[in-house]
Amino acid sequence: MTVPSPIRTAVLGFGVSGKVFHAPLIQADPHYSLDAIVTANPVRVATAAKKYPRTRIINTASDLFAAVDSGDLDLDLVVLGTPPGTHVELAEAAFARGLNVVVDKPFVPTSDEGEVLINRAAESGVVLTVFQNRRWDADYLTLKKLLREGALGEVRSFESRFEWWKPEGFGNWRDRATLAEGGGILHDLGTHLIDQVIELFGPVVESYGETVTHSPNNSADQDCFVSLLHQSGVRSRLWMNGLAAQVGPRFHLLGTTTAYTKWGLDGQEAALESGVLPTDDHYGAEPENRWGLLGVDNATTAVPSERGCYPLFYAQLAAALRDGASLPVDPAESVTVLRVIEKIMASADLPSHTQKESYL
Repeated sequence: MTVPSPIRTAVLGFGVSGKVFHAPLIQADPHYSLDAIVTANPVRVATAAKKYPRTRIINTASDLFAAVDSGDLDLDLVVLGTPPGTHVELAEAAFARGLNVVVDKPFVPTSDEGEVLINRAAESGVVLTVFQNRRWDADYLTLKKLLREGALGEVRSFESRFEWWKPEGFGNWRDRATLAEGGGILHDLGTHLIDQVIELFGPVVESYGETVTHSPNNSADQDCFVSLLHQSGVRSRLWMNGLAAQVGPRFHLLGTTTAYTKWGLDGQEAALESGVLPTDDHYGAEPENRWGLLGVDNATTAVPSERGCYPLFYAQLAAALRDGASLPVDPAESVTVLRVIEKIMASADLPSHTQKESYL
């Protein structure tokens, strides 16, 4: 049996996205080869060269595409772990060279740009997908399993929080990007939470949102609440905040027969950042003290968490590229999320240093 050649891959950007998520996941998957990493930051260059000695380190995207054009570098796939304001230009440059593209979330700054990229990918005959990795969080997979089993009866309401305590800021592009560049916590974390609830409960028919900017030096939102009514009748309430000194429950789901509450964020990002490999035996497994609770007050049972599995994104992408299987994430779904975000932001028209509310 002939073993297929690996999918030759370049990762553009070696900040949190490229360093913590994409490079380790690609390196660990035998379907891929990590052929190039693009970064000009001297510290990141040194880190990438040390961790991936067989990978070519290239300073700029222009240099990467010049190497492809000259025949000096053969690629099949480009992964964009760069700020969202760069995604359209870089994706189109890859399409022009017949390269498949993974775009990290937030997909692009606007839904219109997303539609354009989807159409251009189709015209170029290449694959385009979006890295919505939180679809493979342990807690989210556990929640999906409970819903499939009907463990809560009829779902009435769902609360989801993604909160951190980062008063000093994120230390990267997130602290500087404007709304026009896809900045703000609603674009950053909202793309995860809204994507999850649409997958769980279906299309959104009504929405309401509040966005707040606390810093006079930042034009993008730093704290956000969103309420969504789904066509199914479920009400989702979502919180995103990088300035939360005490965080709320990650999930709080109320049904007609019982409820489910889960605290704490999925551990895969922290594990990857600490050097745990996706191939390690304990990768993605949550300890018992992190399991969510199912039941009624004073009568709850801990529910074993499903195993988190970010590597499934790239495994499914390999099947799509080689066998025509379904994409791990349809980019049209990411455009739907952007439309929800745009409706909320459209009404947030007060000065950036004051509270801004959207009534939809």
